[in-house]
Amino acid sequence: MKVLMNAGPWLPVPPLGYGGIENVVATLVPELRRLGVQVVLATVAESTLAVDEQVSVFATGQFAQIQRPYNQACGVVPAHLHAVRRRLAEGDIDLVHDHVEAAGLATLAALGPDSPPGLHTLHWDLAKHPELYGTFDGGDRVRVNGVSANQLSHAPAALRAHAVGHVHLATPLADGADRRAPVAKGDYAVVLGRINPGKGQDLAARLAQQTGFDLVLAGPVGPYHRPEDLAAAGPAAAQNPDVRFWREQVAPHVDGRRVRWVGTVTGSDRDDLVAGARAALFPLRWEEPGGTAVVESLALGTPVIGIARGCLPELIEHGRTGLLTTDEEELGELVAAAGTVAEGACREEAARRFTPAVMAAAYAGLYEKVRNGAAVAV
Repeated sequence: MKVLMNAGPWLPVPPLGYGGIENVVATLVPELRRLGVQVVLATVAESTLAVDEQVSVFATGQFAQIQRPYNQACGVVPAHLHAVRRRLAEGDIDLVHDHVEAAGLATLAALGPDSPPGLHTLHWDLAKHPELYGTFDGGDRVRVNGVSANQLSHAPAALRAHAVGHVHLATPLADGADRRAPVAKGDYAVVLGRINPGKGQDLAARLAQQTGFDLVLAGPVGPYHRPEDLAAAGPAAAQNPDVRFWREQVAPHVDGRRVRWVGTVTGSDRDDLVAGARAALFPLRWEEPGGTAVVESLALGTPVIGIARGCLPELIEHGRTGLLTTDEEELGELVAAAGTVAEGACREEAARRFTPAVMAAAYAGLYEKVRNGAAVAV
């Protein structure tokens, strides 16, 4: 099978730092190729992931364009998708696996009956784009999948009618996680991810100050990956909603002692930060669809403490791999109780459920469903 994997024009694969979808693709593709799938990756030219062929129109990732006015940025995705269509015209692609929000799904549906079948992975909140998702019709050729059952349960009926199921996210850290030696735990909790209202860093920071636990916030604020870069940004930076959220809701609780923001942390530094934490905190204020940071935390032997919403109840067994609550104010108490969750149980669960091989096998099964024209309403 030859699959065109459309990762989009925003970031290279793998990403140099933060990049959710691009990390998913970088995790999935090597395992698909081990299964014998040929992968043509539609991305940007600076991507370094080993594939059978690469398609690109942009030399570098275009993520910086996202916050520009629409009339300046509206050509980015169409230019990328035009390159995808040109490659499909060669006629040797068996299936398209698309990851580009909204436009990717619409393009798949518009390709026509003679084009290869398509699978569009939904990585985001399905309350977005109601006019598209609520009226979508991809016929028998275009199917969708979620990254959790909870995510698909919130999809409009028209979109659910095209669903072939869900595949939980994976992490390379889960390979051999059950055999990894324990790591000495520090006395801090960590929130890992882009700082925005849905992730709830303001709640975590407030509770840390009120209940007395040390907290590390790790992730970018808008386009700013280092505290010094954000500190040097002028008033115009507040046009970015994440920057406004940081300045108005989070920063007042960040004192550099009890609560610290360390910016974007990647690679082994990120792994050491999470592995050394007493808990990975997920103070969610939205229906988190996938939860890459959740499965990474388990693989690193760190219990997950969070709000029981979105994908968390699917990924975490309360009392065994983490502690969940529906009460925001209880999170501080659960951080104090994180030591009741065994590190080994977290790593064992990751090795069983969240390896790249498990994810790739699930997608290979979905590819066959899509090629057979099957759909299962959720």
